[in-house]
Amino acid sequence: MVARNRRTVRDLRRENRSAVLQRLYFDGPLSRFELGPATGLSSGSVSNVVADLLADGVLEEAGNVESDGGRPRTLLRVAPGSGHMIGVDVGETRVRVELFDLALTELARSERPLEAEGYAAEAVVGHIRDAVAEVLDTAGTAPERLLGVGIGVPGIVEHSEDRGAVVHGQTVGWDGVAVERLLRECRALPPSVPYFVDNGARTLGQAEMWFGAGRGARSAIVVLIGSGVGACVVTPEAEDGRAVEGGHLTVRVGGRRCRCGALGCLEAYAGAEALLDRWREAGGRPPRSDDQESALVALVAAADRDPVARGLLEETAEYIGAGLSDLINLFQPERILIGGWAGLRLGPVLLPDIRRHAAAYALRYPAERVSVDLGGLGPDAVTVGAAILPLADFFAHGGRRAEPLPEGPGPAWRTALEDRAPR
Repeated sequence: MVARNRRTVRDLRRENRSAVLQRLYFDGPLSRFELGPATGLSSGSVSNVVADLLADGVLEEAGNVESDGGRPRTLLRVAPGSGHMIGVDVGETRVRVELFDLALTELARSERPLEAEGYAAEAVVGHIRDAVAEVLDTAGTAPERLLGVGIGVPGIVEHSEDRGAVVHGQTVGWDGVAVERLLRECRALPPSVPYFVDNGARTLGQAEMWFGAGRGARSAIVVLIGSGVGACVVTPEAEDGRAVEGGHLTVRVGGRRCRCGALGCLEAYAGAEALLDRWREAGGRPPRSDDQESALVALVAAADRDPVARGLLEETAEYIGAGLSDLINLFQPERILIGGWAGLRLGPVLLPDIRRHAAAYALRYPAERVSVDLGGLGPDAVTVGAAILPLADFFAHGGRRAEPLPEGPGPAWRTALEDRAPR
């Protein structure tokens, strides 16, 4: 039996708007004449879509360009001020919140350290609530102007029909924490503002693929090394990437116990927290501070004069290389990118050795076809990637804001959650 085409005129209009928006966002400014071949739409469709988007305030004119013998053509671009997004990075030492316009220009930021209360879910949600209010106040932005709030978290994220986004973060003690519901209950934002919760490594990967060192690659693995280790795998079958627990690949049988409880995980050797513990155990003297970043800087500096620190970093490069070799063999990516605050600190020192060990442990054919480099977006990449989640949803809906969530639980609530779940 031939399946019926269920696409409606409304669906077609949304798809056309999305095509024009995305082409202008990534390749603009462009003229109407250029948008036709760039999107595959007819000149009439382009004119109608552009007129709609201009009327909605999503597009704006960006000057003129000379044409061949005719009148100058008007250039168009996505209007940066037509929408705002918030990106949240729930790290393991602090919560970082940034407010962006539609061009992903940072308008305000706030950071809240995770101190005595640690990773208590209510405390983390309170930090998010307060930091969101702070950045909106700093920028003078009304909450109703937000396209959404993207939140990168450590752990596995599922989307429940009655609890929204639920996080299973074994290493931080989150066993089914309903982050979205907690944020709704504390009334951090009006009900009309959607939340998009996803694994932090995946938001990092999305940022690098859209704007960083992953642009143009059909397949890539983006590795996040912070206090722990995570990864995002992008393939032709999963263009938006999927999070994998790369930090819990076994790199040593019967090795150190990881925070997850297992033995020999990569995170037990390469995560910043474990690396600093190993330095202390080897007789090193990290600064007396809870600031992991400054302690890691001290470790890298000590390697120039201290054979213990130098040997520890060399060993760490081998563990990271061995972990990457498993990912190379499994997924055969074009590129591997190392990011995260600790990855960016260690990378300039360890990258040559990481490449050498990854090639030595991996199968020759895929190893010869992969490049291993640092990410290109710096330590804010997770918040940028988190902000991309509502931006991508905005594009997918043709430049229209998400409808408020219906009262749940129930079928309408479940459908709305499925529509908003990161893919």
